[in-house]
Amino acid sequence: MRKLLLFLSLLAIVFINAQAVTDGVKYERVNGLGIKNLWIQDRVHSPEQWAAQPYCNTSARTSVLADGFIYISRTNAKTIIQGTDTLAQSVVYKLNAENGTLVKELPLTLDGEIYGNAVLNANTVGVDNFGHLYIAPYTSELATIQNVYLLDGETGALTLVASMDKGDALARCDYIDVMGDLTREQAECNIMSVGASSELLYRWHADQGGDFEGGFEGDPYLAILDFYPETVTNWGFAPLAKMILGENEENRYSGELFYVDGFTTSPILYDVTGTMVESFENVDPSLWPMDVGANGVCEFTIDGRNFIAYVAAQYDGVVEATMINKACQVYICELGEGMTLEGMQRYWMVPNELGRISDGGTRVESLSVEYGTDAQGNEEVLLYIFKCYNGMALYKIGPNVTDDDTPGVVGDVDGNGEVNISDVNAIIDIILSGRADTAGDVDGNGEVNISDINALIALILK
Repeated sequence: MRKLLLFLSLLAIVFINAQAVTDGVKYERVNGLGIKNLWIQDRVHSPEQWAAQPYCNTSARTSVLADGFIYISRTNAKTIIQGTDTLAQSVVYKLNAENGTLVKELPLTLDGEIYGNAVLNANTVGVDNFGHLYIAPYTSELATIQNVYLLDGETGALTLVASMDKGDALARCDYIDVMGDLTREQAECNIMSVGASSELLYRWHADQGGDFEGGFEGDPYLAILDFYPETVTNWGFAPLAKMILGENEENRYSGELFYVDGFTTSPILYDVTGTMVESFENVDPSLWPMDVGANGVCEFTIDGRNFIAYVAAQYDGVVEATMINKACQVYICELGEGMTLEGMQRYWMVPNELGRISDGGTRVESLSVEYGTDAQGNEEVLLYIFKCYNGMALYKIGPNVTDDDTPGVVGDVDGNGEVNISDVNAIIDIILSGRADTAGDVDGNGEVNISDINALIALILK
C-alpha cells in the first residue's frame, strides 16, 4: 500500500510538472560552452499558464534567483480589511527554481503590521552576496530617505536594515543594487541607485560592523558629466545600477566599478569617481542593444572566462529592416581581453521571444545568476530572466550543457530506442525499487530521483 501511494504521488508530480515548457530552441555551442533553456513561462510559449499567475501583473516589477528559489515582488497585491480600514498589502511570490512552480505567497509585514499602501513600496526584490534577501521601495523626487528592508524568505517579515539620506540633490529612484553583506556582519556593504531623468547617482557605504554613510567621498550623490551617446544629458526613465565584484579579496565587495543602464543609454561602466571607464562607443554595432529603452545588465564568470548579459530589446514587435523579433531578449557575450566591452563576442540571444505587451513603463528586465557544478565537477551557471508582465525563463550554461536528446542516449531509460512515457514508468520503477541504475539519471546530476522525471517529461514534450 505504501509503495502504491508513493507511486501515485510521483505520478501526480509528473503530471503537474508536465505543464512546464521550454523555448524550443537548440542553441549552438560556442567555444566549448553550451546553453539550454530549462523552462519558460511567458506570453509566447505558455500564454494561458502565464496569464493565470498572480505575478503576471504590472505591479510585479522585479524578481531574483536566490538559493534555488525565485522571488517576485508585487506592490499592493492584496486587499486587507482591518476594522473600518481597507489596506493594501504587498506580496513576494516564492517559486521553485527547478520548474518555476509557486511554492508560497509571502504577505509582507513590518514590525508585525501590514506592509503596503504606499506607491511602489516593493519595487526592488534582491539578494546580497551573502544570501540575505531584501526589499526596497521606490523613492520620489521629494523623498529624502531611501530605506532598505531585510526579507524573511519563509514568512515575508521585513526588518529595516538601512535608512539612508539622499542629501540635498533629490531625484526619483526606482531600483537599488546591493553588494556585500547588508547585515555588515561578514563584510562591508555598498548600496547604489540612479536618479531617474537626471544625471545623479546615489551611493551609500558601510564598513564591516559599521553604519551607512555617503559613498562618494562622504557624499550620498554624484552628478555624472560623461554619457554615451554624448548627446545624452540624463538617464531617462527607471535607470538602474549594477555593481561588479572586485578581482581580489581586498576589494571584492567594494563596488568600485559599476554599470549604469538608463532609458536613453546602453550600459556604461563607471568608477566611484564618476569617470566613464567604458561604453559601447567602440563596440561592434551588431552587439548594440536593438532598443536602449529596456534596462538590465549583469556580469558572471564561467570556466575562467568573463561574461556580460544585457537586454537587447523590449516589446516593440519587429524591426522591418532586419526582421529580428524585439521581444524582451537578452544578449550573452564573452568580454574581450582585459574584460573589455570593445572586444567582446556574442554567444547567444535568449529567449527567442518572451512577449510584446507593454508593462506600463517598468523598463527594467531582471537578470540574476547562480553558480553550481555538474556531475563531473564542471562549473555551471544558471541565468534567470524576468520581464514584468511578459514572462520569465531559466537557462543553464556550462561546458557539459547540451541539447543532444538523441533517442537511445538521453532519456531512453528502458533502452527500447525511443523516448516516451514508458521511460517515465522505468524511472519510477528505479526510484521505488532503490536500484542503482544510471540509465535513469536523465539530468546528469549523479542521482536518480524526481528531478529526472521532470527532465524526461521536458524531453518528451519537445
